[in-house]
Amino acid sequence: MDDRRRETTNAGHEHAQPVTRRAFLHGLAAAGLVGPFGASTDRAAGQRARQAGQTPSIDASRLNRLLTELSAFGRNADGGIDRVAYSQADLDARAWVMQRMREAALDVRIDAAGNIIGRRAGTQPALPPIMMGSHIDSVPGGGNYDGQVGSMAAIEVALTLNGARTQTRHPLEFVIFQNEENGKVGSRAMRGEDPAMYLDLGTHAGITIREGIQRIGGDPARLETARRAPGSIAAFLELHVEQGAVLDARGIQIGIVEGIVGIKRWAVTVQGFANHAGTTPMDRRQDAVLAAARFTDAVNRIAVAEPGRHVATVGTISAEPGAPNVIAGVARLTLEMRDLDLDRVDRLFASMRAESERIGTATGTTFSFDEIYRTLPARADERMQARIEEEATRLGFTTLRLPSGAGHDAQEIARLAPMGMIFVPSVDGISHSSREYSRPGDIARGAQLLVASVLRADRERERERLRGRDQGEGIRVEGGGGRGW
Repeated sequence: MDDRRRETTNAGHEHAQPVTRRAFLHGLAAAGLVGPFGASTDRAAGQRARQAGQTPSIDASRLNRLLTELSAFGRNADGGIDRVAYSQADLDARAWVMQRMREAALDVRIDAAGNIIGRRAGTQPALPPIMMGSHIDSVPGGGNYDGQVGSMAAIEVALTLNGARTQTRHPLEFVIFQNEENGKVGSRAMRGEDPAMYLDLGTHAGITIREGIQRIGGDPARLETARRAPGSIAAFLELHVEQGAVLDARGIQIGIVEGIVGIKRWAVTVQGFANHAGTTPMDRRQDAVLAAARFTDAVNRIAVAEPGRHVATVGTISAEPGAPNVIAGVARLTLEMRDLDLDRVDRLFASMRAESERIGTATGTTFSFDEIYRTLPARADERMQARIEEEATRLGFTTLRLPSGAGHDAQEIARLAPMGMIFVPSVDGISHSSREYSRPGDIARGAQLLVASVLRADRERERERLRGRDQGEGIRVEGGGGRGW
């Protein structure tokens, strides 16, 4: 397939392969972001940068090179990656990332939780840092964009500021959070969650999180030293691929994230009575699988009937004893619900539980529910949303405000600092797949907006800090973080 077709089509597995330099630059030139050889020579782009307060231009070719090189670690036969946290591929990629950070003149360290942190000094070192970053671990059979775009774009921000000799007032911190895919472990540790809740859980690497932290250079016995206090971070920004199809389907270039949904999961057990499938009449059965199937349908029906952006999913189901000639005596399934409003989740769950009782009465079974996972929703800071939106408009990008249906590290850091998140389109909304793909021009736009948003936050957070001090007030941290500054 030639480069032009690759840039403009959405079909097949082409999107799974690391995009070539030529294709990347072709896409950027078509988007009006770079000249034919990768330099930011487009006059309109230069004018947009001046209008945005002399925002330095990213090197889109360099950003693509970083993404392509990173995609080699854990690459699988389908063109995606198997770079699960704590695997050898993860270790190798982390070493590579730290070297790239050092080349960007960052002071690099690994905190006790295993997060990689690169620091760039500010002119006022006593100010709290502005933080940005994402993750580089993947799900099994993952793609080349989830987490990686935000991680490499953060490094590109540092390189861009260095090249432009731009110094910020605030120190900047560039973070690669460890093990995002297995429950946001690194960012949860930074938030200060009780480590007993996750240290002994297993991982896809075949070891516990405790063992994994040790393997990547952290120290589980000193996790408290990785904790950041609310207000100790001036602002947090994360660039990410949308992982949904809203932006791509509507032709919108930038998503301004309103917030990240809360998640609740339950283990559901249906107790019936195991009996012979051939000799038990249909009207004398206590079929746990039948009850579970009716409940699965009820979950969908109840969720669809309620207006909103919530989702509800029965993701697993199993039967015991699991023989073709035995009526199942037990069925086990999972129920997950997500929404920005957990009150809505609780209300829907109450309706589903009431329906399970009616199903149990009709089938001679009983249902039990055990909540096994909970993540609180996190609203993006309203001022941060407005700043990102204004900078995008100055750069000439189209925008849409939308929630994130997936969890992100930004969700945890929002408890500590004002949080803003930038989405770029995912072609066809495919994610957690080797077919995951975001176009080069969209990635470049997101990185350019990240630079502009960081510099805008650097200017305005200091003004807000001084104004708040003069008024004797703190700066409110959205999402439950308490008083900032």
